[in-house]
Amino acid sequence: MGLDRDDKDTRENLFGGTGAVQIWNCLPATPSAPFTAALWCELEPGGHVGRHRQTTYAEVVLCVSGEGRAIISEHTHPLVRGTLVHLPLGSNLSLHNDSDQTPLEYVIIKAAQ
Repeated sequence: MGLDRDDKDTRENLFGGTGAVQIWNCLPATPSAPFTAALWCELEPGGHVGRHRQTTYAEVVLCVSGEGRAIISEHTHPLVRGTLVHLPLGSNLSLHNDSDQTPLEYVIIKAAQ
């Protein structure tokens, strides 16, 4: 299944952050258990996704390109191409694009426990 770059959802100031995040759904309309979502995301230069709690699904975030940070609960994890971070259920997450010129691209995969 290829990524249709025209079929995106753009969210502004997500979870109280700043800037735009473009989101593409990578799974079919009815995903297969245990996966509930696979989202390709592009956070604009200098933007950030505000702190929010993982209340329903555990997640992994895989950085595809760019440079940034994932703050999980109180721990900062640098994001560069190939970095994978795990977000246990109940943890808090914020994402930051540390570049003022390049988008931060990442994939979020959510799974039921």
